[in-house]
Amino acid sequence: MTASQLLALIQRASEMISAARYVVAFTGAGISTPSGIPDFRGEKSGLWQRYDPMQVASRSAFFYSPTLFFDWFRPLFMTSWDSQPNDAHHQLSALEKQGLLKSIITQNIDGLHQKAGSQHVLELHGTALTFTCPQCLKSVSGEEVFSQFSRGNPIPYCFTCSGILKPDVVLFEEGLPQDIWEQAQNEADKADLMLMIGSSLEVFPANSIPQAAMRHGCKLIINNLSRTPMDKMADL
Repeated sequence: MTASQLLALIQRASEMISAARYVVAFTGAGISTPSGIPDFRGEKSGLWQRYDPMQVASRSAFFYSPTLFFDWFRPLFMTSWDSQPNDAHHQLSALEKQGLLKSIITQNIDGLHQKAGSQHVLELHGTALTFTCPQCLKSVSGEEVFSQFSRGNPIPYCFTCSGILKPDVVLFEEGLPQDIWEQAQNEADKADLMLMIGSSLEVFPANSIPQAAMRHGCKLIINNLSRTPMDKMADL
């Protein structure tokens, strides 16, 4: 693609955003890789190329193999905690401040949209930056867990009951949070333009959100490094 062709696409996207009544962004791991967050399904660098997700990122792994679970999760948490938003996160935040973007539906767990200043963020897969004790249900900040990891503790423990702290992410063998899922569906129903950024659109049921939007006539803009199953249906 030439520079002039790229500029033409950017101009067309800008015009579509300005003309739309209700714009919603749908983001995946690709938007955060420039911030140093590894993706999960990349052909070369994806985490699932190195790990079996059912062995390290499942509910069973957390409860029955916590050492293995945190050997996988701890580096991801530390990277997410230290990482900073990139230009894409800041641009979406700017669109929201201008009243051009109504909400962000994200598959990411890194919290970078919020760090960039976005207010209306629906995290389909939860967040890696807060924790809950399954035993006493105490909520624990990421700052406390960061402190435990920094002191060399390989597994974070609850100071109230000594239970192992569970990150507030949706693991394999778990369902999506119902309230967030319903809000995301409502946003998709209202959208007349959806910006899909950095998502392979292969993860179910999250990928049904843009599909639902498209069924009622919503226009789609896809910006992703690799091809997606919805490329042929996109308006741009």
